[in-house]
Amino acid sequence: MPDYLDDLRFAHVLADAADATTMARFKALDLKVETKPDMTPVSEADKAAEELIRGHLHRSRPRDAILGEEYGIEGTGPRRWVIDPIDGTKNYVRGVPVWATLISLMEAAEGGYQPVVGVVSAPALGRRWWAAKDHGAFTGRSLTSASRLRVSQVGRLSDASFAYSSLSGWEEQGRLNGFLDLTREVWRTRAYGDFWPYMMVAEGAVDLCAEPELSLWDMAANAIIVTEAGGTFTGLDGRPGPHSGNAAASNGLLHDELLGYVNQRY
Repeated sequence: MPDYLDDLRFAHVLADAADATTMARFKALDLKVETKPDMTPVSEADKAAEELIRGHLHRSRPRDAILGEEYGIEGTGPRRWVIDPIDGTKNYVRGVPVWATLISLMEAAEGGYQPVVGVVSAPALGRRWWAAKDHGAFTGRSLTSASRLRVSQVGRLSDASFAYSSLSGWEEQGRLNGFLDLTREVWRTRAYGDFWPYMMVAEGAVDLCAEPELSLWDMAANAIIVTEAGGTFTGLDGRPGPHSGNAAASNGLLHDELLGYVNQRY
């Protein structure tokens, strides 16, 4: 059985390189930003970071496929690296420090490709999180200076902290009423957005989070980190893993209740 630790170490090298690239242009007054066909922004730093990661992968993992947000899919085979060069581009271009590079290795398995390595690096926050299959999830400054992540043991919604990104997506999908009912049941809600709620679920600082519309590169790294921390990561349909086009993550104890609320329709 592969242990994926070499791949995890390599993912850290990729994250280090991406961090240097993205931080060099963060808050730059001449940062170039374009609008993609889906009306979301992309900066020159998004493109540069993904190009850099792809270059490293071509040299060190030439047999592996690559899927990235900015340049799509290339290659085939049982192993696929999935990259979001800057998750939280809207924050990045406005100088908000809540953004991260997401790097995951996925392997072909029953039910489709599954994440086996994940690194989430948020250099403007000075934080990094990572996991490898069957080796647990960790956070820290490096592989040798890290603390293990474990989800919370909160078992009642009335004691739970719920994180989300925004309201508009829930309304567009006709799920807003169920979402609002959930916010009334929990102890606390906060709209942290993007990768951060999933990392806080893994840390045990937040108990549940959900988003109604996502891409694979938004979820793959988050999914392995949450599950290796002892939590549950599914689509809103309850399907395990990052394949449903949306996500629900929790400490596991509250997952069924979370799905019940966000799937309410009126």
